[in-house]
Order: sequence, then structure tokens, then C-alpha cells
Amino acid sequence: MFLAMKELMHSKMRFLMIIIIFVLIAWLVFILSGLGNGLSTLAASTFKTMKADYVIFEEGSQSSMSKSLLSDQLMTEVELLPNVSAAAPMGSTMATALKEQSTKNEDKLDIAIIGINPGSFLEPAIVEGEGLSSENPTGVVVNSSMKDEGYNIGDTFQLDATTESLTIIGFVENQTYNHVASVFTPMVEWRKITFAAPGSDKGVAGPVNAIMLQGKDIDPDLINSKLSNTDTVNRAAAVQGMPGYKEENGTILMMLAFLLAISAFVLGVFFYVITMQKTNQFGIMKAIGASNRFLGKAIVSQVFVLSLTSIVVGILLTYGTATIMPKGMPFKLETSLVVTYSVILLIIAMLSSMVSVRKITKIDPLKALGRVE
Repeated sequence: MFLAMKELMHSKMRFLMIIIIFVLIAWLVFILSGLGNGLSTLAASTFKTMKADYVIFEEGSQSSMSKSLLSDQLMTEVELLPNVSAAAPMGSTMATALKEQSTKNEDKLDIAIIGINPGSFLEPAIVEGEGLSSENPTGVVVNSSMKDEGYNIGDTFQLDATTESLTIIGFVENQTYNHVASVFTPMVEWRKITFAAPGSDKGVAGPVNAIMLQGKDIDPDLINSKLSNTDTVNRAAAVQGMPGYKEENGTILMMLAFLLAISAFVLGVFFYVITMQKTNQFGIMKAIGASNRFLGKAIVSQVFVLSLTSIVVGILLTYGTATIMPKGMPFKLETSLVVTYSVILLIIAMLSSMVSVRKITKIDPLKALGRVE
């Protein structure tokens, strides 16, 4: 470490350039991870935060709410299944909210109507106002992001192209579905909205999109064998089944993978070039008794200091950037993500330095000294 720090202090400009490049790479990795996580949250936070362990869909629906249609009469059978501690129906449909007495397009807001039973474990925590009630089927609980669009408690809005009107009675946080605000409504009202057209429920009694389950060690295959025309998956699989979710996340992850691969190559080349420039010095040190292990530790220590400094600066820049990002931008940087990608970047940098360490072990002191003028 002593030798590494001495050289860092002596060649400040050379190593400063490496730090700047590594900082930019780390900064971009953290920004992309935050954007990816933000998009993921915006697409499926309602599913991700619900207190459900498994989901029962219609067979052949590919774990998609929009393709699934079941009867809530299955609830009686579901609650008697092994390891099922609780069950609750759920429905979802996309709609457009229109402020009353307004016909302007700019006043329209895309929303996701989420049908649940009031008081069930699917109802999110209320941060303002009151929760759902069976006595008030048109009273809804909405995501707090609708405040930014001018909606407040007590406001009534109409669903575009329908005769249904809903009144906001409470707000919740971090509840979005398919990139729009979630609007929670009693199941009775959700059915009126979703199946307004005659025959759209396909004759299913008490139609729902899915049945959410709570319980440990639930066997999906057992449930599917007990209930006909069903497909039971865990919550993670249900999230993956949301339209576009897998593809969207896959795109972000592919970008991050390419960025990490490129960073490994760039850092490896930088450290290798610097090592090649110091071949004579390493040859002299080996000639006076320095071991390959000693020189290797010096290189690794140097890379560790450079990498750690760059990553810390990259983190600070990322959090600074997050404070000035537009409010509507889906950016969410969690501590676990920061730690994970910091460790990955550090590991990549250390592995990249191994090429330089291997080069040092092959340096012949006599040949190196022979090139000294």
C-alpha cells in the first residue's frame, strides 16, 4: 500500500484521468440502475407491495391480469386448501379520469382501476383520508401522484366514455400499475365499470381477474389439481406476467450488462498500459529483490484505492443528480442497488487489474534493465 500511495501522489494527473473515467462509468451505472428501478416500480408497485404470496389466474392467461377471468365463487374452495391462510379477489382495468364539467383533453388522466374487497389484506395503507367502504361503492382511494394533477379528497371525476363517476375519499403512496396511478375501488363498482357492456363477463358469476393468496409453503400444483381451469404462481411470477414488464426490465439490464462489460475492458486496458509504461521500473525493483507478490499487491492496492474513490464520487454525483431530476421522471435509487452495483464495479476493477499483475510476473529483470538508456 505504501508503494501504491507514493506513486499515486507522484503521478497525480495520470491517475486523475483514470479516476474521471471511472467516475463517469460509475455515475452512468447508478443512473441507469435508478431509472430501471424507477420504471419497474412505476409499472408494478401495486403488485410488488401487496401482502400476497401467491396468485391464482385463469389457465392459459400467462399470469396476466388482463387475460384472466375467474369466478369469485372459487373463494370458498380456495380458503379450504392446505397452507392458505387468507384469500382475496382482485381485478384491474385501465381507464381515463375526466374532471367533472370539463371536456378538454388536457384534463384527462390515465388511471388503473383496481377492484378489491374493502378491508381485505389487499387494501393499501391510507396516508390521508379514509379507506374503502362497502356502504360507499363509488368512494375510491387513489395514489398520491394524482394530487399533482389537481385532484384532492372530496373531488369527483368521471370515467371517460362511461356514465360512472368516482369520488376520492383517501390517498395512498407508491401505488402505480402499468405506469399510471392506481385507483382502488370496491369490487362491486369495479365490475360495473369493467363489465358495463352486456356479455363482456362471458357469463361468469362474480367475475374477477385473479385471486390473491396468503400463506407459507403453498403448493401451486396442488391448487391447480384441486381447482379446474386455474394457474397458480408466486407473486414474483405474477409481476413478470404484467404486459411489457419483462421486456422493459430486460432492456435496462442488457444496457447495464453491456456497460459493465465495456467498463471492465476500458479499465483493464488503462491499467495494462500504465503497467507497460513502468516495465523498466518493475525490472529494477525485481533486480534489487522485490518479489512478484510484493509488486502485485502494490498494483492491486493502487487499483483498489482508485476504484473506491471513483465509486464514492459516482454515488455522490448520482444522489446530487437525483435532487435536480424532474419530479415526473421515474427515478428510484435504493440503498441495496447502490451497494450491489458498487460491489460489482469494485470486483470488475480488481479483476481488470489481474491482467497487469500477470504481466508483472513475466517481466525479466535483465531484459528490462537492458532497455534502460
